[in-house]
Amino acid sequence: MTTPSPVAAPALSLVGASPPPLPGARGPLTALVLARLRGEVPRAVATDGHHDADDLALALYCSYELHYRGFAGVDPELEWDTELLALRRRLEARFLADVADAVGPRTTVAPADVEATLAALAADDGGPSLSGFLATEGTVEQMREFCVHRSAYQLKEADPHTWCVPRLSGSAKAAMVEILTDEYGDGRTEAMHSELFAATLGALGLDPQYGAYLDHLPGVTLAPINLMSLFGLHRRWRGALVGHLALFEMTSVGPMSRYSAALERFGLPPAARRFYDVHVDMDVHHQRVALEEMVRGFVAAEPERADDVVFGAMALTALEARFSAHLLESWAGGRSSLRLPSAALSST
Repeated sequence: MTTPSPVAAPALSLVGASPPPLPGARGPLTALVLARLRGEVPRAVATDGHHDADDLALALYCSYELHYRGFAGVDPELEWDTELLALRRRLEARFLADVADAVGPRTTVAPADVEATLAALAADDGGPSLSGFLATEGTVEQMREFCVHRSAYQLKEADPHTWCVPRLSGSAKAAMVEILTDEYGDGRTEAMHSELFAATLGALGLDPQYGAYLDHLPGVTLAPINLMSLFGLHRRWRGALVGHLALFEMTSVGPMSRYSAALERFGLPPAARRFYDVHVDMDVHHQRVALEEMVRGFVAAEPERADDVVFGAMALTALEARFSAHLLESWAGGRSSLRLPSAALSST
């Protein structure tokens, strides 16, 4: 009788499994959402008219977070609370209008022209390079700030796009699964990209726990994450999410190599740079799979969604440009790019 090999203990996650605490309110919209999440009877608030961008972004982020980790002490049944969903829909309408303004007039794109349009977007430098600045001029404190900003995205990196998998078919579905499988470490906890980024945070003396810095993040940081959640949670926007993921993969290699170079310049060891180095290696392949298999397969199956694919890519470009401009302008002015001063960042 053959003795079975012992099963190795599962790898512990640097990101942790506990849901984060609720953030503080930034205005009437977040106060309304947070009151509902605490089980309180919220005061009536008009959701139309002008609202602070940080307030709107965090209110929408919190409503989406119920579909991910949730928040400590918040009833998971609220994920499908009809009042919260109705409020979220109004917030989404405001957010989508802002995204449409940032993108500019939508033009009709022929299905045959989608790949060339995405390639042109990927080739457009689009202004000052955040990664180039950090690689050559930035300080280690600015790199720490950058990683705090990115923590809200990188610690859930593939999750928003995964919502799209059951909404695709054929080669588009297979290609997306191939890309996401790599993002999830091919089934190995320690190789998941979220875990690799958590290691980078730890090497910089930052907290790798999921949601640790939500109170620090301005609306310009939360907006790109809200964009992915909106596209991922609405079947109607599946084409936009395909375009979003494709352009992300097509524009990843250069910036990731420069972020790795910045960490090397600051004297951080290879383990701290592995998150970026892995992306450089993988995304050379991913960009081909994304364009030639995922996008091509999706447009062939659903040519009427060609415009949405391009819109998703253009929305990513517009919101990332805002994000980069905010960081570079803050640093040029001698200010922290975070809502709370960088001295308030907790270390581990």
